[in-house]
Amino acid sequence: MKSIHVSRLFRNRSSSLVVVLLILVMVFSIINPIYLSLYNLVDIIEQATINGLLAIGITFAIITGGIDLSIGSTMAVVIVSTGLMLVNGVNLWLCLLAGIAMGFAMGAINGFMVTKMMLQPFIATLGTMSIFRGVAYIMTGGWPVLKIPKAFRTLVDGDILANIPSSVFLLFAFALICHVILRHTRQGTYFLAAGGNEEATRLSGVNTDRSRLYAYGLCGVGAALAGLVMLARLGTGEPTAGLGYETNAIAAAAIGGTSMAGGRGSMVGTVLGALTLSALKVGLVVLGVDSFWQYIAMGAIIVVAAYFEVIQAKLERRMSRLGRKG
Repeated sequence: MKSIHVSRLFRNRSSSLVVVLLILVMVFSIINPIYLSLYNLVDIIEQATINGLLAIGITFAIITGGIDLSIGSTMAVVIVSTGLMLVNGVNLWLCLLAGIAMGFAMGAINGFMVTKMMLQPFIATLGTMSIFRGVAYIMTGGWPVLKIPKAFRTLVDGDILANIPSSVFLLFAFALICHVILRHTRQGTYFLAAGGNEEATRLSGVNTDRSRLYAYGLCGVGAALAGLVMLARLGTGEPTAGLGYETNAIAAAAIGGTSMAGGRGSMVGTVLGALTLSALKVGLVVLGVDSFWQYIAMGAIIVVAAYFEVIQAKLERRMSRLGRKG
């Protein structure tokens, strides 16, 4: 009976993460009461916005058994290209749509390389990570795009309710849409099936190549939205934007229960993973911990999340054997 309870606990990652998040808030609040202030709690959610959008997107790629190392570079291309359009007087809404479309297109390029060119996702996206970054530098000559219109900044990241920026609502809206796609559409089932057993899914008549291409396209959309938020938040379009952000996104997805081997994951878990990372980072800042230690904490979290999967797999095999004996 004890093994059954433990197995259920491991399966319900989202509930576990809520408990972990509450414990983090409680511990940091006891150490420093300012952590529990409304301003600080809003800051935690705001800090999770960009990482959360990236993590939601990359969850699709990971679920299908892949990975996307180019999301930071995709962000940079969207940031500088949208910034250039904005400063040249292009319609605000057209710029937003163009930025999202560019993100999907760059994600689809990764999907094409993985499905049609038969490249390993790690190699394909490692290549486009460098290519897209070079494109961002070429577009601006290495200089930042300045004087982003205030209307754009207000729309994408302006305060709406109780000093909560619109980007927070964008995060949860995107998470809700992606949750519906993953859990309540046929395509979402195909994503999970392709990651769980691609060959069996293909033999059942599903076009797995198309599913993976869509998954990478949605990954690009997440990167594009993150880029638009960063552009609005900073007010400048930096070609260096997004460097190293893929690590945070992968960590958030892993913490949220997305299997690195594919076939399992949830958007609720991913968002909770992003919030947990943000709560930890802000807590370390409030306590005055050196920022260098954050890198160590991030790496340790990824390792622990990966090992969590190993333990879960062992428990599931054990329960399967007990079930057969019973």
